[in-house]
Amino acid sequence: MSRIGRSPVFFEDKIQVSITPANEVIVKGAKSSLTIKMRPEVSAKLEGNKVILTRVNDLKQSKSLHGLYRALVQNAVTGVTQGFNRGLELHGVGYRANVAGRKLELSLGFSHPVNFEIPEGIEIKVDKQTNISVTGANRELVGQVAAKIRSFRPPEPYLGKGVRYTGEHIRRKAGKSAGK
Repeated sequence: MSRIGRSPVFFEDKIQVSITPANEVIVKGAKSSLTIKMRPEVSAKLEGNKVILTRVNDLKQSKSLHGLYRALVQNAVTGVTQGFNRGLELHGVGYRANVAGRKLELSLGFSHPVNFEIPEGIEIKVDKQTNISVTGANRELVGQVAAKIRSFRPPEPYLGKGVRYTGEHIRRKAGKSAGK
């Protein structure tokens, strides 16, 4: 049996969790609401302040989906209570960021500024023009937005310039050597 799928997902009284007949788990919090659509191999039921997921059979795919959906429900509960955060740093001379309305404006050494439309459910804050904080309730969307921003100018290995995750270590290469 799946070790992850076997354990129940506990939630607080502040959160509303409901299960629809179409095999969807809906998690509603103070700020946001998330819906997890599950395949028929896994079903969910509510018991007090916990969600218990069970699988229909013991096929390999059912076992893997059991653990997957348990993790997705746990991420939804964590997302509506605390939210998820991903930090980015800009390294390079003249590299800066600015939030104007629902747009993130990045100056990354190109001849033009890079404008990124902030998706619904995501909040972006900029500290000191070089630190970007991406927050939201949906873990997948937070990671996707952070990866998209990083992809505009990934860190290069020679000088380390570019957009990197907070705490990310860039392996540096040696530059040219003067040979005879």
